[in-house]
Amino acid sequence: MSPPPLVRFAGVQKTYDGQSLVVRSLDLEIQRGEFLSLLGPSGSGKTTTLMMLAGFESPTAGEILLDGAPITRTPPHKRNFGMVFQNYALFPHMTVADNVGYPLTVRKLPKAELAQRVAKALDMVQLGGKGDRYPAQLSGGQQQRVALARALVFQPQLVLMDEPLGALDKQLREHMQLELKELHRQLGITFVYVTHDQGEALTMSDRVAVFNDGEIQQIDAVERLYETPSNRFVAGFVGDSTLLTGTTATSAHDACEMVLPTGERLSGINVNHVPPGTSVVASVRPERITALFTPPEHEGNTIKAAITDVIYFGDHLRLRCAIAGQAQATVKLPLSSGEQPVTGQSVWLHIATPYLRVYA
Repeated sequence: MSPPPLVRFAGVQKTYDGQSLVVRSLDLEIQRGEFLSLLGPSGSGKTTTLMMLAGFESPTAGEILLDGAPITRTPPHKRNFGMVFQNYALFPHMTVADNVGYPLTVRKLPKAELAQRVAKALDMVQLGGKGDRYPAQLSGGQQQRVALARALVFQPQLVLMDEPLGALDKQLREHMQLELKELHRQLGITFVYVTHDQGEALTMSDRVAVFNDGEIQQIDAVERLYETPSNRFVAGFVGDSTLLTGTTATSAHDACEMVLPTGERLSGINVNHVPPGTSVVASVRPERITALFTPPEHEGNTIKAAITDVIYFGDHLRLRCAIAGQAQATVKLPLSSGEQPVTGQSVWLHIATPYLRVYA
């Protein structure tokens, strides 16, 4: 029997104008100690969901429960959650130590314990010895660490983060992702993290909830989310995909054969259990396509294409390939293959059945 969730959204809805729902009938369980990312495009409802959990927004309908008790009408300062924003929200006139210690000052902790907790929190984010500086004297990455230390200093049971690394440059952002993941592992606190960056969500999370149009499209462990997307939106939004259109010729419950406009046939996973004669879109990850540079002896699950572009990516070549009657396909070719493909060259693309996911 699985342990009860730390947080549960039960039938939560949110509308700002009384007509269109920003969040539609949300049922979501957040497990104690997990790193959950809410991922989706702008306007998908992920930030509104976080703000309702924080208490800055109130649900129009439904209930939010913490440890089984409703907190829907509990004000933010009584929820005991840490919060980290993209813009850091530091007080410029206060030192780093005073910024970090602010939540403890509000809670009227004794000075000696406050100083001890602040020092520990700054060490945790690798800013020990910088407590007497002011935010303006720190880099963007250091300011973000101060905001994180402030969110952790009062030992909350839940830390909420709204695109906290969005203002950092790519290299620093990637470094901070790994640091956050390690910090989560050490502390065991529940993290709920909002992002529109799918790479960030996959790097850090235990589970990811993919939002679109106010609804969760899929919530899963990162490997399953990437390898087995449950619908077309998730397949297209999480990671790169090559898409092929066609019609189902035969179908079983879990498998089907699709016919491309050229008459070529491919077998794949029948995700939505569609019957024969249905117009479908198939999705395959670029690294799951095998590029063959001579005609194969057996043509099962292989389609002919022509290379239109070869892009060097450091650890692999990315091939852009034209397929008759289809959008361009993307193929990742590892450098270890030793192949040196050129634009205009014919190529045969083989897709193993388990990696071709067919959606209605």
